[in-house]
Amino acid sequence: MLYCLLSLICWGVADLFYKIGNKNEKEKYSNLKTGVIVGYVMGLHATIYMIVNNLNINYLDILKYLPVSLCYIASMVIGYKGLKYIELSISSPIQNTSGVITAILLLLFFKEKYDLPVYLGIILVFIGILIVSIKEYKENRNFDIKIYKKKLKILAIILPLMYCILDGLGTFLDAIYLDKMELISEDSALLSYEYTFFIYGIINYIFLSIKSEKLIEKADGSKLIAAILETAGQFFYVFAMANDSVIGATIIGSYFLLALLLSRIFLKEKLCVQKYIGITITSIGIIILLILGI
Repeated sequence: MLYCLLSLICWGVADLFYKIGNKNEKEKYSNLKTGVIVGYVMGLHATIYMIVNNLNINYLDILKYLPVSLCYIASMVIGYKGLKYIELSISSPIQNTSGVITAILLLLFFKEKYDLPVYLGIILVFIGILIVSIKEYKENRNFDIKIYKKKLKILAIILPLMYCILDGLGTFLDAIYLDKMELISEDSALLSYEYTFFIYGIINYIFLSIKSEKLIEKADGSKLIAAILETAGQFFYVFAMANDSVIGATIIGSYFLLALLLSRIFLKEKLCVQKYIGITITSIGIIILLILGI
C-alpha cells in the first residue's frame, strides 16, 4: 500500500505544478508543450530504468499494452487542455470520481470479496470525493461563463466526461493486465507506457517546430517539475495496481484532493467548509484502506 500512497502524493503535487505552468490562457499550445516535457522525462526515465535493471525493450509488450497506454495518454491530453480553463473543465463530479467508479467495476466484474471495513473505506472515499466534486460543480456553474467563447461551454461538459471514460477505462484495463489476469509484468508495463508517451512527446515537438513555436517558456520550469512527479507517480502506480487493483484505484483516484489542499496553501485558493469535510471523509477512508492493505 506504500506504492498507493506514494503515487497519490506524486500526482497530487504534480497537479499543483501543472496548474502553475499552464495558467496563461493566451499560450495557445501550452498543452502540447506540457506533453513534450512529460514525454521526454518519461523516455529518459524508461531508458535509465531499463539500463539499471538490465532489461530489454520488448516491442510486442509495447503493442500488447498499447490500449492501456493510449487510454491514459488521451485522458492526460484532455487534462492538459483543460488546465487552461480550470474553472470550467477540470472541476467536475464526473471526472473526479473515475478512480472509485473503476474500483466498483472491478468488484462487479471479478466478484472479489473483502472484509466489511474495506467496503467502508471505499464508500468513505467515494462520499468525500462526491462532496468536494459537487461543491466544485456548483461553484463553477455560478462562474461568469459569458467571458468565455461559446465553444468553451461545450468543452466544460465534454472534457470531464471524456477524461472520466478514458482514465477509468485505462485503470480498468491496467487492473486486468497487471493484477487480475497478469498479462504483462510491472516492468514491461512501465517501459511500454513511458516509451509510448515519449513517442507522443516527439510528435508534439515536431508539430510545434513546424508551427515555429517557442519551445522554452518561463513557465516550463513548473511543467518540468510536474513531469518528473508525473513519471515518479506512474512508477509507483504500476506496482500499486499489480498488488491490489481495487484498493489501489480507490486510493490513487483521490489524488486531486491533495492538489486542492496544496492549491489552498501555495496558491491561496479558497476552500469552503464543505470541501474540508469532503477531504476529511476521504482521508479517513484512505487511512482505513492503507491500514487494511499493509
